[in-house]
Amino acid sequence: MIAVAVRDVWRSFGKKVVLKGISFEVKEGEIFGLLGPNGAGKTTTLRIISGILKPDRGEILLFGKNAKENFEEVKKLISYLPEESDVYLRLTGYENLKFFAMLYFDDPKEVEEAVKRGVEIADLGDAIKNLTKTYSKGMRRRLALARTLMVNPKLAILDEPTSGLDVYSSIKVRKSIKKFVEESGSSIILSSHNMLEVEYLCDRVAFMANGKIVTIGTPEELKEEFGARNLEEAFVRAVEVAGVGA
Repeated sequence: MIAVAVRDVWRSFGKKVVLKGISFEVKEGEIFGLLGPNGAGKTTTLRIISGILKPDRGEILLFGKNAKENFEEVKKLISYLPEESDVYLRLTGYENLKFFAMLYFDDPKEVEEAVKRGVEIADLGDAIKNLTKTYSKGMRRRLALARTLMVNPKLAILDEPTSGLDVYSSIKVRKSIKKFVEESGSSIILSSHNMLEVEYLCDRVAFMANGKIVTIGTPEELKEEFGARNLEEAFVRAVEVAGVGA
């Protein structure tokens, strides 16, 4: 089944056209990456899929339902991690997870189960009991990711999940994302300009540049198509061939 279908979506801010008729599909159980430089339109795309922004034209289908017409229904299936997301510094890691679980679930048992999953995903050990103002940036990001995934969304939307993190923290976050999909069968859309991250995580990738989708394929397909040794080279050559500019 198709989890997400983005069809001819356009979006402008004032006179600036940010998205120029983008279309792509995401399968259930797939990690789908949006890869491109800053300003390519990745974050705007994710915000439209999550319902934060509305497209000027085009449509979004989530699990076969029109997102605009069925927003209250489909929003329960989605969890979104913005790039700038942080945690409440006056709460412990555990309290952060419980607070958000209580916002999401009414049943105390579901709250308890979600928090348990969150603690496992965050993998912070005894530090989960500490105030998050004592956490490193990497620890806070892992907690924010756990908060996003612990509710078992059918679709998780992750905007630059490892932005600004050191190598160790980035690896921990990537492993958590992989494990979540393998165990839940949920779908993930993530944006990144980190080619290594996308190549490791994603089943398929869409190259974005200047508000357009340049090409879509698996990392191996894209490297083969453009005769590249890695995704970075493939992206540069794809943009050059398409003539859209980065």
